[in-house]
This record gives sequence, structure tokens and C-alpha cells, in this order.
Amino acid sequence: MVFPALSSFSSSSSCCSSISWTSSSWFDKLGFSSNNNGTQIRVCTRKNMLPRASLASSDPLLVKAARGEPVSRPPAWMMRQAGRYMAVYRKLAEKHPSFRERSEKTDLIVEISLQPWKAFRPDGVIIFSDILTPLPAFGVPFDIEEVRGPVIQSPIRSEEGLKTLHPIDLDKLHFVGESLRILRQEVGEQAAVLGFVGAPWTIATYIVEGGTTRTYTNIKSMCHTAPHILRALLSHLTQAISDYVIFQIESGAHCIQIFDSWGGQLPPDMWEKWSKPYIMEIVGKVREKCPQTPLVLYINGNGGFLERMKGTGVDVIGLDWTVDMADGRRRLGNDISIQGNVDPAYLFSALPALTDEIHRVVRCAGQRGHILNLGHGVLVGTPEEAVAHFFDVARSLNYDNNLSENHVGNKTEVVV
Repeated sequence: MVFPALSSFSSSSSCCSSISWTSSSWFDKLGFSSNNNGTQIRVCTRKNMLPRASLASSDPLLVKAARGEPVSRPPAWMMRQAGRYMAVYRKLAEKHPSFRERSEKTDLIVEISLQPWKAFRPDGVIIFSDILTPLPAFGVPFDIEEVRGPVIQSPIRSEEGLKTLHPIDLDKLHFVGESLRILRQEVGEQAAVLGFVGAPWTIATYIVEGGTTRTYTNIKSMCHTAPHILRALLSHLTQAISDYVIFQIESGAHCIQIFDSWGGQLPPDMWEKWSKPYIMEIVGKVREKCPQTPLVLYINGNGGFLERMKGTGVDVIGLDWTVDMADGRRRLGNDISIQGNVDPAYLFSALPALTDEIHRVVRCAGQRGHILNLGHGVLVGTPEEAVAHFFDVARSLNYDNNLSENHVGNKTEVVV
């Protein structure tokens, strides 16, 4: 599951503005203690690394929007923007049929990551990778089968299984660092280079279930039958993912997106217990080492989680398409940035309908702190001309000239 990258105006919007064109000893050894004394913490050194994004006027538009700084228009990219909907990708995949090869060889990673950049010029270029890519680097080998998808032959559901884990070996992920450095050089400051990771709960679902699942029965059962095992696993994943985030930032990523893709499979009170604290710990560790790098959190099916997601301390909350943007902004307030949330199916619609929806989403999000994106990844079969149109419309927007807001105090009033 790769998470990348994404004509006439109708005035029938429901939002305010108008836009027009322009525990035992071995637990401690593995680093599972509450204070993580047994875990090595990777320091954000600058040796052989590119400098992280700083508060400067040269920062890419996306970075500024993520921080809530004034921008002229909403920056735009798409989750899963590199992939099978592009003919150039399908042609490359025929020559290199192994997904692991495509996502673990530097030259292929760079080529695929740049395919949408060359075609559409999005404001964010996300590395072509997978949330499971770092697993072998901390002791969890996996395969990807054509029909079943990710397969972990030895799921971890016991203390014995936990013994296979070890601190993340970032040397085994050299291709990620190399690719990010090259991407940073290729796009310069014209776009933000995006890295990403899976949240501990989401990664744990694969490790416990042995691959993809529709029911999550094993891991949900562990919450009650073996909570100490699950906490130990999540704690180890938290440290490994934190180190991996910092590694990506050191290697050139302007911004990191955390995918808690399957967090929405938990009831909200269970997410508060089994996912949120570990995401908060990652945010804290990254803030300590790389405080200026914006962090985005996305959960699939996050309508019941928005306020809880804000409590993690991330800079940007990604909304899926089931959340009305106006409602999302009201619930989250104006003191945090938001990302999204055009329904990916709109890219199969007539282009004027797509234009109208982009305008509606942008109006409802407000002038500051919005990154335009889809509410999920680009769907297979999406017309490339629709993707091109999405970015053309995004570039045509201008807050200063085309957007007026009604204000009440310091808050934007959304008129419905």
C-alpha cells in the first residue's frame, strides 16, 4: 500500500467565499520500558545530510501552509500521486514487476517519485515507498504477494515473538535516504519533498494479523487478552518509527505525513488508548530533534476522531472525503492546518464538476493553513487529464485577488 502523491465555476457553494479563475529483563533490553532507556535515540546530525526546512521565505509553499503562514494560494499534492493510473508508471512496472524492487532501489524510487512531478508539477513530491518498508530493518521480514498483498510469515502475538525485534538499522534503509537527497536536489525549493511513515497502531495491525485484514480480530483481541504484549510491540514501533522519521528529515524531507490508515477501525475511546499516545510520543521525539519540520496526520475514516487527532500535537490534520470541509474547519478551529479533501471519485467526473468541488473545498477550508489534496489516494483508472486539471485549477487560485471572507473577530465565519 503505497501512499504518495494527488471548467467553469459554479456559484452554488455552501461556503462563504467566491473564487474565480486566475516488563521482564528482555523487555528492557528491547527498549520497552516506559522511559525507553533501553532504546537508542538517533540524534538529528547534519553530517552528510541536507539541512532541514527552516523558517525562511524560500521555504516551499506547502511548508508555509503547513505552518499556517500566509500564502497566495493553497498548495496541492495528491496521496498516491505516483502509481498505476499513470501510463508511464505502468510501462515501468512491466519492466520491473516486483513492487519491492520498485520501492527499494534508489534509481527506481527517484524515477517513479518524479513521474507526477514532471507531468503535473504538484506542490509536494512524495517519495515512492510503502509504510511497511522499514519492517525488515527492525526484525520483521515480509513479502508482497500478487493477490494477498503484504504477508508476514511469523506474526507477533507473544513474548517469544517480541524477541525477534531489535532497534531499527537505518543502514538497511539507505535507499530511502539516498532517494530523498536526490529528490531534494531535483525539485529544489519549487516543491516540498515529502516523507511518510505508518503510525504504530497501523503497522502493528500488519505485524499481528500477518498481513491485510478486514476484521482486525487478532489485534483487537490482544487489547484485552494480552495488553502487555501489544504495549511492548507498540512501544518498540514508536521508537523505530521516530528514528525513521528523523532519518527522513535528515535526508532532505521538508515534511512528514504519518498514516494511521487503520486507526479508524478502532472505536474512538480505544484509539485514545491504543494509538494516540504512541503518535504523541513520535511527535515529541521528532519535535525535540527537528522542531521546524511540519508533521501531518491522516486517518482513513476520521470523522469521529478530528478533535482527538488535534490533541496529538501535529501541525496538519488530513481529512478524508467523508468529512465536510466546512464542518472539519469548525471542529478543528483556525489554529491548526488542514489537508484535503476532494473525493477521489470526482476525478472521474466531468471537469467542470471537479472544478466546482475544488473551489468548494478551498472556500470552506479558509485562506490560511490549507493544503489541497484528495480525501484518499488516487484511484486506479483515474484519467490523467483529470489529475492535470486538478493541479491546473489549484494553480489558478489566488487568495488575495479571488477570495473574500466574512470574519467574526479572528475567526472565519462559514456561511451555509
